[in-house]
Amino acid sequence: MAYTVADQMIEVFVQAGVRRVYGLVGDSLNPLADAIRRNPGIEWVHVHNEEAAALAAAAEAQLTGRLAVCAGSCGPGNTHLVQGLYDAHRSGAPVLAIASHIPSTQIGTNYFQETHPQQLFAECSAYCELVSRPEQLPRMQRIAMQTALARGGVGVLVLPGDISGEPAAHPTGHSQLVIPTATVQPDPDSVTALAEKINAAATVTLFVGAGIRDARAEVLQLADTVHAPVGHSLGGKEWIQYDNPFDVGMSGLLGYGACYEATHEAELLILIGTDFPYDTFLPQAHTVQIDRDPAHLGRRTRLDLGVQGDARATLRAVLPLIEAKTDRSFLDRMLRRHADKLEKVVAAYTNKAETLRPIHPEYAAALLDQHIADDAIVTVDTGMCNVWAARYLTPTGQRRIIGSFRHGTMANALPHAIGAACAHPERQIISMSGDGGLTMLLGELLTVAEHQLPIKIIAFNNGSLGMIRLEMMVSGYPAFQTDHGTPDLAGIAHAAGIPALTVEDPAELDKALNAALHTPGPYLLDVRTDPNALSIPPHITATQVRGFALAATRTVLDGGVGKMIELARSNLRSIPRP
Repeated sequence: MAYTVADQMIEVFVQAGVRRVYGLVGDSLNPLADAIRRNPGIEWVHVHNEEAAALAAAAEAQLTGRLAVCAGSCGPGNTHLVQGLYDAHRSGAPVLAIASHIPSTQIGTNYFQETHPQQLFAECSAYCELVSRPEQLPRMQRIAMQTALARGGVGVLVLPGDISGEPAAHPTGHSQLVIPTATVQPDPDSVTALAEKINAAATVTLFVGAGIRDARAEVLQLADTVHAPVGHSLGGKEWIQYDNPFDVGMSGLLGYGACYEATHEAELLILIGTDFPYDTFLPQAHTVQIDRDPAHLGRRTRLDLGVQGDARATLRAVLPLIEAKTDRSFLDRMLRRHADKLEKVVAAYTNKAETLRPIHPEYAAALLDQHIADDAIVTVDTGMCNVWAARYLTPTGQRRIIGSFRHGTMANALPHAIGAACAHPERQIISMSGDGGLTMLLGELLTVAEHQLPIKIIAFNNGSLGMIRLEMMVSGYPAFQTDHGTPDLAGIAHAAGIPALTVEDPAELDKALNAALHTPGPYLLDVRTDPNALSIPPHITATQVRGFALAATRTVLDGGVGKMIELARSNLRSIPRP
């Protein structure tokens, strides 16, 4: 049998350390799928929707830092890929997508299933090119792969089905992909200017994102030196919150605690490694920003100073120039305010929660937090599950929380969990799914069953699109078409071949979670939760309050804490007494 373009492509993937391709076989992808069938170094992970393939690849890439691959057949297969590739690209996940295409001789004739993939994927990729001749490979493939890694996003190869079946034109050879590790060093003049700003300010607040992943120690050292409260975005939570004596919570639509006040009341706000999108939660004044990507500087808020550089390198450069501050009254005031805010809402999930029916989702999330492993990987659906994860899952320094935090697509949790389970079969994988998200890509339950992936699906099943309901109410609209009845998710899981249990009594939830997490293989726990439990940000406008007052027919909880109250109380104990 001739050594084909498809064979060559798969060999290049194997050389690059790619061990699987997520996708749905058929039609123009057949040569590629057959090449995988014949190559023992790689596997095909069959999913039931190409959107799930792209989401799974996105999760794998985020967890490993290595290239992950997905594929879609021509026409509809490509259009299904789009959603997941948007998520991957906006999350900075290095993913290569093989977008198979109609026969090359039919392009431009309005052929069956013809689309224009290069236009389709242009906005959600860093590289998107058409392979029109075998002679373009393997060079073009390696360019696409390297670009995805270098830019931290999606590379797309548009591959006509007939081209993939032709004989390879060039020797495959061998070439090593380069995973970016270089440090962006700040300009010395910028470092001096940053130090001057910090030294001149009587009070400083740090607000950090996922970009401080390797700079936790330096962030805490700076906070200690200048007595700065430390707030975080959702992306930064898992890297900075645990064991943080300066923690004042999170800002944004899912926020809690005193972060909003700390960022607005300080004389100087320092944004570090965050592209926080919600400009209305930022003071739009007295702000400096540190980021390795200069395109991020100033696009969310007016800056007094922007510094291009890795967080760790920049902080290490500036720390020797910082004058230690002696007055910690601002920090202590924010820590007290943070603890007070959390104390006021503790009762929301502890006061007789084990007796209230339907089950309070806050109580379910708090119990889940107690049960899962310290190094668990938790994937969370967009919507209210995002809220409960943000407010109740406790970072440990080892746990990972993956979600569609930048693209905000529904139905992401289970496909993300599929990618996580394939990449890390040795770790505990939890899909924190909402009933709306889970039912949107319900076929992926079959993917879990077919591959016997050890994913524990904890379904927060309230028969409602809770976040959409809240959005309507805050805008002054009565909830409409958000409640569609409570699906029997456990019954559906059983039909798909997955062990499952429905729990409606909160007194049985602890035992049910223990059983779900310790049953070998996949498991679905259908937790019937209260659709009336909604949660608003720690700061909303007067207009939003009036709108909510017009429409409010539901219980609204101002915040939520889980174990975070323990950290807040501990931090209060560390405040020096006069």
